[in-house]
Amino acid sequence: MKAFEYAAPSTEAEAIELMTERAGTVEILAGGTDLVGLMKQMLVNPDRVVNLMEIRSLREIEPTPSGGVSIGAAVSLEQILDSHYLDPYASLKQAINNISSMQLRCQGTLGGELCQRPQCWFFRGGHGLLGDDGRAVAQGDNRYHAVFANAGPAKFVNNSRLAPALIVRDARLRIVGPSPDAEQWVDLADFYRIPRHGEQRENVLRAGQFVSHIELPDPGSFQCATYEVRQGAGPEYPLTAAAARLNVQSGVVRDAKIVLGHVAPTPWRSEDAEHELIGKPLTAETIEAAGLAAIRLATPLSRNEYKVTLAQVSVERAVRMAAGLPPGGF
Repeated sequence: MKAFEYAAPSTEAEAIELMTERAGTVEILAGGTDLVGLMKQMLVNPDRVVNLMEIRSLREIEPTPSGGVSIGAAVSLEQILDSHYLDPYASLKQAINNISSMQLRCQGTLGGELCQRPQCWFFRGGHGLLGDDGRAVAQGDNRYHAVFANAGPAKFVNNSRLAPALIVRDARLRIVGPSPDAEQWVDLADFYRIPRHGEQRENVLRAGQFVSHIELPDPGSFQCATYEVRQGAGPEYPLTAAAARLNVQSGVVRDAKIVLGHVAPTPWRSEDAEHELIGKPLTAETIEAAGLAAIRLATPLSRNEYKVTLAQVSVERAVRMAAGLPPGGF
């Protein structure tokens, strides 16, 4: 690990100042569950690490005047599980409970989970974020790579297990920096991007910026659920996942939102699946049609066609769970 400066500011303004002094050579530390490993492998080599855990406002969960909830980016996943403010957002807690690692839930933070770097083994093995411009992935072992939006050099999958559950709830992020008074709100769905060259990262954050808060709107009358297809009960990342949001009235779906995870370089919204649900009775046939529609645009690589079927399963079971139906089994 390269030698680096360490700073622990107590306010957002101090953090911004510490980051802009050395723009482009600073990394943010929250729980450290991802960053420390990347630094040990020399995949990131910052001159300075700025720890956000001493900023009190980033460690709070508070209701908003509009009936929603604001969550500081440095709030741990375990704190989210324990918060009564977040009881109406059961699918978020569902997604956290799927993380079968007490260490990750206690130490990992919401902001860190959303901003984690890809687990792609080509990236982690030193081939760069895009895996030699996509050639290493296309020609190598791509079992766990993207089956959507993979025509360009980026073929990794977004590894956030919470992003789909938050996106279906229309979550927003507060981004601060690079100047002390700079602040903007961004829909979480627009936070992620597909990098086109190795100098870009997987989100829209610029040098000197960081995520300070995640805001959820009023839960309303939506029914939500998250479902993961995993290889086992361990801490490994799922093969595919999906989050579903439904508004069902008199047995008919009036509104729906479907977001898949671990299938594309960004969380993948399926408007095709939503179209198969909206305005129709929630029957087994309708749910199956939504699952098939969700995989219509899939373009699997040489060794991951199995993920297409699992993506369909994820959608169908997330919808069933959101509707209060048994998810079914293999």
